[in-house]
Amino acid sequence: MEFFINAWQQLPSQMSPSLFSIGSFQLRYYSLMYLVAFAIVYFLTIYRLKSENYEYTAETVQDYLVWAMLALILGGRFGYALFYNFGYYLQHPLEIILPFDFSNGIKFVGLSGMSYHGGLIGIVIATILFCRKSKINLWHFVDLFCPAIPLGYTFGRIGNFINGELYGRVTAVPWGMYFPLDSTHRLRHPSQLYEAFFEGIVLFVLLWIIRKKKSFDGLLLGTYLCGYGFVRFFIEFFREPDYQLGLVLSFMSMGQVLCLLMMMAGITIIVWRRQVSVSTK
Repeated sequence: MEFFINAWQQLPSQMSPSLFSIGSFQLRYYSLMYLVAFAIVYFLTIYRLKSENYEYTAETVQDYLVWAMLALILGGRFGYALFYNFGYYLQHPLEIILPFDFSNGIKFVGLSGMSYHGGLIGIVIATILFCRKSKINLWHFVDLFCPAIPLGYTFGRIGNFINGELYGRVTAVPWGMYFPLDSTHRLRHPSQLYEAFFEGIVLFVLLWIIRKKKSFDGLLLGTYLCGYGFVRFFIEFFREPDYQLGLVLSFMSMGQVLCLLMMMAGITIIVWRRQVSVSTK
């Protein structure tokens, strides 16, 4: 038994975050996970189109996902700069969007740091613009995608785990792990896996079950926002706060503050959309 526990605890150090590299360029599993996530969302959404008689076409879904992918990357990047490292990027604004280091020649370093909540804001803006452009009912269209999103998001957290980043706080539990990027070399919670399971798989199962039972448009969106915000808020107690930011309000991380706002938005949407549904019947 001790052999298996030790193997589990050392697992992150046995994994390479790079699929392959050419010179200073690296293709990381994390980047690949973004493609896997969008593919999962696409195929599950197409399944719903065919099985639940939605009026949209596959081409509409494809066009929207192009918008969403770009919005996720831009929103996630700008969100990280704004929420988690504003002072640094205020002094180095080009590093927000340019994946190069110019301090000693030109070196490809990738884009380090993405914010889930920033990505969410980016997608919200892109979705509103897309629906207005296409003359689509926003709430009905969003609910089409919501059940699939958590399962796609699961792979993003697996990408974080393979990268050895966003690890948890110090712990003594036997399922803790040692992460190569941790300079203290202490046993830590594998919080990326907690998030992959609860924010991803559990929330996916919940939304997939209730998707056919919804009584008004916007219910699945509101449930997603509340569900993700609730789970992420508590998992943040096991996740190491960003070193450059630490805790805010003395006991909460920035992620928890944003999750509280997210849950408030979800509750507001559910209450409002339910009232609209009742008043129009």
